[in-house]
Amino acid sequence: MSAVPDPGMASSWSLLGSSPTTQLSFGSSMDVTKLEQARMLLSGMDYSRATGQDEDGDTMLHIYTAKGLRECAFAAAERLRDEGKLDAKEHKGKTALLVAVTANQPEIVRDLLSLGTDINACDVKGQTALHLAAHYGLPGVLQAILSSRPAVNLEACNFEGMTPLHCAAISHSVTMKALSSSGLTDVGLQTKAAEKLSCVQMLLTAGAFLLSQEIKSNTTVLHLAVKEGNIDLVTYLLRIPLPNIKDFVNLKAHGHTALHMAAGLHGNPHQEEILQLLLRRGADPSIRNLENDQPAHLLQSGLQGEQVSSTLFLTATVSVLVMGY
Repeated sequence: MSAVPDPGMASSWSLLGSSPTTQLSFGSSMDVTKLEQARMLLSGMDYSRATGQDEDGDTMLHIYTAKGLRECAFAAAERLRDEGKLDAKEHKGKTALLVAVTANQPEIVRDLLSLGTDINACDVKGQTALHLAAHYGLPGVLQAILSSRPAVNLEACNFEGMTPLHCAAISHSVTMKALSSSGLTDVGLQTKAAEKLSCVQMLLTAGAFLLSQEIKSNTTVLHLAVKEGNIDLVTYLLRIPLPNIKDFVNLKAHGHTALHMAAGLHGNPHQEEILQLLLRRGADPSIRNLENDQPAHLLQSGLQGEQVSSTLFLTATVSVLVMGY
């Protein structure tokens, strides 16, 4: 992003001090004096500066949004809406809405949606506002998107074939891995992990399809969580009440079930627990992958592998006797 095109604007802004606020139609308070000042400054600008794009494709709206200048952004959005340019894209394909998401500006997200921005616009990587909010783990922004009136596409796929739910699961695993490396003592990472898990929960509550499979490898969020040994996410996903839980647990990704993936978690401290959780929720240990291997064939060799194999057999037996799997 380049600097604010009008140097006088920032200084004028700081001189406004405290001003009255009002409740606008989209439901959140805004400083009316600052908004009117922004409208005045924009109306006094050269037309090309107020409505055009710079060498990076940024409009005034992109710049104000990135800086979190809400009233400025609103005034610029009104101007661009009137010109039919509200969804203008900068050089990475981001509309102002996508910039508002990555800048973690939920109020500006709401403002832009109230003015009619395209909620499903995507950047050069095919990422929508939902993908970005899920990737960065921004529950406030995610809530702003999900609670808006326009119909948001929960199952939109980016150019990697992933839905926002997949992005949220992957992002949570990345943070959990970092947290594990830090010795589970980093408060900032703990907070971020909780925020990212809440994004997964919010997407599912909004209606995201739990059984959705990523296009390139057919992985579900369960495969993604198991593959990374993410015990927190695996536990959460397997607690979701589903009438077709066995179908979910036994879905294949390139021939591998989640149980195959768990069997391949050699040396992971959560391997045995994940195996047990899967079996208790209906994972079928007799399913073979494309190499004709059952999950037990993928366990580590040696004493540890034998111990895990014994646990696997016992848990599977109990599941059959008690639950009829």
